[in-house]
Amino acid sequence: MKRRRKVKILATLGPSSSDKAKIKALADSGADVFRINMSHSDHQTLRRLVNTIRAVETEGPRPIGILADLQGPKLRIGKFAHGSIEITPGDTFTLDSDPTPGTQERVYLPHPEILAAIKPDHRLLLDDGRVRLRVTESDETSAKTFVEAGTRLSDRKGVSVPDTTLAMGALTEKDRSDLEAALNAGVDWIALSFVQRPEDLAEVKKVARGRAAVMAKIEKPQAVERLDAIIDQADALMVARGDLGVEVPLERVPGIQKHITRAARSAGKPVVVATQMLESMITAPVPTRAEVSDVSTAVFEGADAVMLSAESASGSFPVEAVATMDRIAIEVERDPNYPNIIYAQRAEPEPTIADAISAGSRQIAETLNLAAICCYTASGATAMRTARERPLTPIISMSPVITTARRLSIVWGLHCVAGKEPDTLEEMIDRACQVATQEKIAEPGQRIIVTAGLPIGTPGATNMLRVAFIGSHGGDLLRK
Repeated sequence: MKRRRKVKILATLGPSSSDKAKIKALADSGADVFRINMSHSDHQTLRRLVNTIRAVETEGPRPIGILADLQGPKLRIGKFAHGSIEITPGDTFTLDSDPTPGTQERVYLPHPEILAAIKPDHRLLLDDGRVRLRVTESDETSAKTFVEAGTRLSDRKGVSVPDTTLAMGALTEKDRSDLEAALNAGVDWIALSFVQRPEDLAEVKKVARGRAAVMAKIEKPQAVERLDAIIDQADALMVARGDLGVEVPLERVPGIQKHITRAARSAGKPVVVATQMLESMITAPVPTRAEVSDVSTAVFEGADAVMLSAESASGSFPVEAVATMDRIAIEVERDPNYPNIIYAQRAEPEPTIADAISAGSRQIAETLNLAAICCYTASGATAMRTARERPLTPIISMSPVITTARRLSIVWGLHCVAGKEPDTLEEMIDRACQVATQEKIAEPGQRIIVTAGLPIGTPGATNMLRVAFIGSHGGDLLRK
């Protein structure tokens, strides 16, 4: 019943994967968490997908996480009188506050916050970076630029401002409406786009009030510069390589991905690597060798999850894409070099009881070759600290709170089980042994580690570690 890999798979739902049969097939093939992209989903679609996923969950063996990805601000230029223009490097071109249709020399920029913040020598990237402009003069009504690259520019193309911090939050009015709808529908994670500063996350968390965890999408250079502060505020991170690759030079993206992955892991926060991981499988039943290598790199790095976007949402082979990612991850984790690479990145435990117990459970489990580490957790913090250690020993996360189990389904290595909280320590140990056996992670005659907080039911109080022997009926006959 357990996955044969520790990294998790996050699959985006869309036209190719919106009915119950296809969602179940994706889950059976390896999807642990489903992403609903609010750029392409209305509230009715959101509710329908959440209800369908929950129906699939009740028929399956494990909790399933749901992530709602907010669209974020969409910055675009206006329209041209003839639909498009041809531009030449070396030309001058102006973006201004005049709403009349654009010409060969200028176009409307309906975003006064950009004109107010942009400065000479800042870059403007249009049409996903296909057009690159350098500001030469600016004021609050216009920005005169020098064309550095590009050949053609058409109506309503997107604008990126990699050198400029905008005086605007990450939440638009659409995002606020979508956020409330997602929280009311019962999603487990909210992914926030366009994060520039930690305050952007604080705004969302204030609205969420713990009803969902908040994931920061790192896709702007301003977020990379403030990464430590953002990690402190975020519940998880996503390396959103699509927009990040527009706003920073492409050759820098792999290094930034490693930096974000390692920083998140050091902090004990889940990190997802996303965008174009198996892009060719949108139209082909097999990936390219380069894509396989890309997924492998994320797994070797110790990312908590790898994500499929259009591959599973609108591609011709959504189930095959998930199955392919599953096979790649399994094979990487079998590689003899995998343990050494994972161990080399291990961070020192923080001076807390929970971290000391998590580090101790990993060391004891590996020294004694134990079958599993069983973590009792109400909030999820204990299980995430254990996952931070990246033990090769399977981790069973046991929680009396179903929403906690669903949120933890995105975390590296966690086999999540939801169930009634034990009343006594003896019942807790026996329950851990039974679950380890039932989930086919351990067998009678083997030993497991159990970690929990005492008194039972006290959140954030992990202070107990017990080695337990699994008897012939799955219970604990001998405790040490």
